Amino acid sequence: MTPGARLSAAVEVLDRILAGAPAEQALTNWARASRFAGSGDRAAVRDLVFDALRCRRSFGALGGGETGRGLVLGGLRSAGVDPVPLFSGLGHAPAPLGPEDQGAERPLPELVALDCPDWLAPRLRASLGDTFAPVMEALRHRAPVFLRVNLRRTSVADAIARLAAEGIATRPHALSRTALEVTENARKIQNSSAYLEGLVELQDAASQAVVETLPLVDGLRVLDYCAGGGGKTLAIGALCDVSLHAHDADPRRMRDLPDRAERAGLAVRQIATSDVAGAAPFDLVLADVPCSGSGSWRRAPEAKWAFSEARLAELLRIQSEILDRTADFVRDGGILAYATCSLLAEENVEQVRAFLARRSRFRLEKELRLTPLEGGDGFYLAVLRG
Repeated sequence: MTPGARLSAAVEVLDRILAGAPAEQALTNWARASRFAGSGDRAAVRDLVFDALRCRRSFGALGGGETGRGLVLGGLRSAGVDPVPLFSGLGHAPAPLGPEDQGAERPLPELVALDCPDWLAPRLRASLGDTFAPVMEALRHRAPVFLRVNLRRTSVADAIARLAAEGIATRPHALSRTALEVTENARKIQNSSAYLEGLVELQDAASQAVVETLPLVDGLRVLDYCAGGGGKTLAIGALCDVSLHAHDADPRRMRDLPDRAERAGLAVRQIATSDVAGAAPFDLVLADVPCSGSGSWRRAPEAKWAFSEARLAELLRIQSEILDRTADFVRDGGILAYATCSLLAEENVEQVRAFLARRSRFRLEKELRLTPLEGGDGFYLAVLRG
């Protein structure tokens, strides 16, 4: 595909997303209908689409509107690329520019330039303080790709060497002793022998830091209550010998966990909602609760624009309910670990403060707050001793 044809494809995919289709689905459907597109073309179109979604507000302003065409055009202008040769109308390139493609003058208003929804700005400013602008700027850019070294199977040095032998360059990251940042050939990872043999797993470095902050020792009975795909479950099991239990309100999210656990050399018992109370008490319960995902918006940029005050209120209720429910699963003297990938104080410190006011049995033992400025996603962790 020519550069212009790639732009046209991105316009088409973005229009589908703006009409309501999930981004991954829209990209998959386009790829299936475009057999002529090679792997490089698919990767380039994907990058164009996700860059536009991360910067939807600013690109739309620069490109004359939040349409597929406007976002692609705005992306070129943002990068300092002259769009005229690419919007030529020749072959499969987008149609030439017209008066309707006139973008806004620079400098853009602050919240537009930072791609921050107006209604969220006061909350994010209050939560982030002086780091508001740099954090929002960081969320406009692609997230690094991180791997977690499975210390049960290999060492960090050996994992780096194995990956390098397959053309994948990595380097250690300060957020976690098990974290490797991928610097070259990230798209080769899932077909590499190091990945297929369970030596490494894809996992954000901040997520790994959350697990390392937990008071883990051999012999614990551990419940990952909102396990999802089981990334933190497996990370816990790779650090110490514990009895691992995983639960999720939607068991379908855990469908890949048995295969992942086998690859990692771990045993994980999945527990249905109706059986959790009977399996309690646990020494440690991790509640990585549903949240805004604001700390990981550069990975899931659609979520930033779909988020609403009504959804925040719903999430705050769900988080409170999960805290109260999981507290009953913790043995006396045990740990309830509350985690989010949110930057909002309402979902983090304020939620924990309200819980401690309701449950005098628990006390705050440790907190961890991370933003993308540390390199990984934004995360919050409260370690609560019962």
